[in-house]
Amino acid sequence: MTFIILFSGILLLILLITWFKLNAFLSFLVVSLGIGFAKGMSVTAITDSIQKGMGDLLGSLVVILVIGAMLGKLIADNGAAQRIISSLMQLFGKKYIVWALVITAFIVGIPLFYGIGFVLLVPLVVTLSYKYDIPAVYIGLPMLAALSVTHGYLPPHPSPVALVRQYHADLGLTLLYGFIAAVPAIIIAGPLFSMTLKKYKQKPLITFAGTPMEDKDLPGLADSLITALLPVILIGAATIVRLSGVSENIFTKIIIAAGDPIVALLLTLAYALYALVLKKGKKLEPCMVSMTEAVKDIAMILLIIAGAGALKQVLMDSGMGDQITASMHSFSAHPILAAWGIAAFIRVCLGSATVAGLTAAGIVAPMLAGSSVNPSLIVLATGAGSLMFSHVNDGGFWMFKEYFNLSIKDTIKTWSFMETIVSVVGLLMVFVINFFISH
Repeated sequence: MTFIILFSGILLLILLITWFKLNAFLSFLVVSLGIGFAKGMSVTAITDSIQKGMGDLLGSLVVILVIGAMLGKLIADNGAAQRIISSLMQLFGKKYIVWALVITAFIVGIPLFYGIGFVLLVPLVVTLSYKYDIPAVYIGLPMLAALSVTHGYLPPHPSPVALVRQYHADLGLTLLYGFIAAVPAIIIAGPLFSMTLKKYKQKPLITFAGTPMEDKDLPGLADSLITALLPVILIGAATIVRLSGVSENIFTKIIIAAGDPIVALLLTLAYALYALVLKKGKKLEPCMVSMTEAVKDIAMILLIIAGAGALKQVLMDSGMGDQITASMHSFSAHPILAAWGIAAFIRVCLGSATVAGLTAAGIVAPMLAGSSVNPSLIVLATGAGSLMFSHVNDGGFWMFKEYFNLSIKDTIKTWSFMETIVSVVGLLMVFVINFFISH
């Protein structure tokens, strides 16, 4: 009966979002109420669970996600991404343009949310396609593979950060393992897969070509790279220090303090304000307005995360969590495969990677009791599953189709297949990492 209620809840969530077009946050609340009633919980118990789940999950994430959004907006609006790509283009040249775009997308994709990265970088692809007469799909899809991987695998993006909290994983360790899994996924789904895409010669609309800032207005390369990579460096350094087992001293204390995710993002935001704004003689007031807009842009993401937290808490408080755990142990389902498979199924049904990952986490988290698998790997497996086979119910599918002027059939053969490669390679890499750390 437990699994009938669970599957009915998932089906209801899918129907509410896809068929009835109900807001994802409201859909989570409706499903949470439905599951609670089906399990015999009182109205008060259900609403208490919903409030607790929302508060527990959002409480530790709001600061990280808000500062991350502000930082991404600063980088996008002040030319840091354009400086990085122009410098890499000079370094790699036309012959290796794909690699220049992939590396750029990977670097700027760490602090930038996917949608911002897309609308910021794709116009550069369109411009380069016309300038060098190169198929836009051939050079653009590998770049988007890198953006997709950072979106699904790496903190401080909303879904990975929320999954870290859901699974009680270590954020720094997730970041380190995420880099190991991300590189092969990007290379295979990006530059290698793109070798088959030269036949797609459709020209994107010239109206999508970018209007780049003048070189004199751009920040320096060092400042651009630091603002993009400093959070990763600080968090990664703190994780390495903690894992190394070195004796505690003032130096290690400073590294660990600076590597706290909130502190790391605040330090980076402060540096970005200086290097990208004040150093260039710009005023802070317009910048503050822009950063406020960035926070508005992620409001719905925060609500979706809150809704996922509510659903998870209802599953736990209703007793379904323990029943799911017992059933999964009897089926001997490997947590990594279960996390990937459930997230992949919901992704294909719903389209949203964020909703797929967070919904899957509510189901998978109870299974981890007594599991020897590192929770950070479950985060990555869920993230990889949430990227599986993007198709017509995903906004990213239509953005790619329209920007690159493709038919639906060609979009499936390029974009959808790329997302599938990213997901499957990610799963394989998680199993590889798990093998090495468990032996």
